[in-house]
Amino acid sequence: MHFSETLKTLPGISHLACLNLIGASGEVVATIENKSGQTGSLAVYNHLAQLYGAITPEAAKKGLELYGEQSEDARQNPGRHPHIDRLIGLAERNETLRVKQVFAV
Repeated sequence: MHFSETLKTLPGISHLACLNLIGASGEVVATIENKSGQTGSLAVYNHLAQLYGAITPEAAKKGLELYGEQSEDARQNPGRHPHIDRLIGLAERNETLRVKQVFAV
């Protein structure tokens, strides 16, 4: 399934302003905002957090499946898709990031 089709199956994100990804030391390591160019990643990461409780290595692998053809493009072009690159790294390093939802007002 193409990523654009997968997005249609994921829970809505209109209630979110962003997601903060939190590392092992409690620091925010990344923020995914609800803005053009990031909404697809926001939907994927939010869905993964709902399913797994965090972005675990297992969640990261599932995320790579959800990104579909874009995951292969990310592997061939490191840096082009930073949110996918992050999932690849988490899966490879066996790391977990906690997720904090920031709600839209």
